[in-house]
Amino acid sequence: MSNSTANGFLWTSLGLVGPLAARVSGSVPRGGATGISIDTRTLQKGDLFFAIKGPSSDGHDYVGAAFEKGAVAAVVDEAHAEALRPLGPLYVVSDVLLALERLGAAARARSPARIVAVTGSAGKTSTKEALRLVLTQAGASHAPVASYNNHWGVPLTLARMPIHTSFGIYEIGMNHHGEITPLSAMVRPHVAIITTIAPVHLEYFESLGDVADAKAEIFSGLVQGGVAILNRDIAEYERLLAHAKASPAGHAASFGEHGKADAKLVSVTLGADHSIVQAEVCGHRLTYRLGAPGRHLAMNSLAVLLTAKAFGVELELAAGTLAFFSAQPGRGERLRLAAKNGPFTLIDESYNANPASMRAALALLGHADDRIVVPVYPNILSDNRSVPCKACLPIVVAQHD
Repeated sequence: MSNSTANGFLWTSLGLVGPLAARVSGSVPRGGATGISIDTRTLQKGDLFFAIKGPSSDGHDYVGAAFEKGAVAAVVDEAHAEALRPLGPLYVVSDVLLALERLGAAARARSPARIVAVTGSAGKTSTKEALRLVLTQAGASHAPVASYNNHWGVPLTLARMPIHTSFGIYEIGMNHHGEITPLSAMVRPHVAIITTIAPVHLEYFESLGDVADAKAEIFSGLVQGGVAILNRDIAEYERLLAHAKASPAGHAASFGEHGKADAKLVSVTLGADHSIVQAEVCGHRLTYRLGAPGRHLAMNSLAVLLTAKAFGVELELAAGTLAFFSAQPGRGERLRLAAKNGPFTLIDESYNANPASMRAALALLGHADDRIVVPVYPNILSDNRSVPCKACLPIVVAQHD
């Protein structure tokens, strides 16, 4: 994927050797790479291809396809280097994923950007997209193209960050204790957000408190004096605050309906395709339009505004920009569809649906324009067992006549 800088290259050919800790096989690519790819299906001409080995496929099997699509070089391991040598220029390393991590760390080290990282049991991606929208109005911004929030997605997004980026937005996820710590250390955010704590991935945790502890690992990577942003309304707030105080954070800010929240939700009025939000953010009274319906989205928009203030972005500008926010595919996107008996609205919450996100989606149904609302409950796979979602969601759904 291309993220080239002003001189046309994201990374120069010789500039890659050190961060990758690589030896070069074949001729050094002329100039450099304009992007970084781990997937030949989305690879663009000029990309550097990393042959990462995954649970079901090995990137080394696709090096030939990468060169056919225009990759300038490939990063491969020693075990495959000799067989792949005739295909094109290679950066040969001991471990391809570790080389990607090193390149990501090098990208972070060379960047003057202000960085925000987001985690939470729900709302990570929508908050990341709202941050991207708001911060782009203030300067060149960089964020993952999808939910690249795991052990390969985070270093990949870092490695793709152009040197002249003003704001970097990163999403960090986890399934187990200890997964966020190294990713946060790699990102080294100036601001770290935890959207909420909810019963997600409980097959790997004993309690919600354990989930909170794992999410709070994001604070460990904060730069000295950074800002921790917390949901003031959740039961785990004090526990998260204790983690923030024990971290390099110099300040903790909160959002929610709680009277002592730094960004307080005063009211939210839900429309069919938007929300009107009244809030008090660090003493400033704001009324703004959010371009998607949802109390949960309105709540997380407060974390976005706190981040904007931390980065010196004018609050009124940031709040006004949120009118252009839209729900993402699989995360509350509304699709108007035609049917024999008349049009209807499909609310798409299919991506990684969990009880928290499904509750938020179902709470919106009373504001739908259609005559009849029919919730369709998926099954949730937990601890290798399929649990009917309906059993997890004791919620009353409004129906229209």
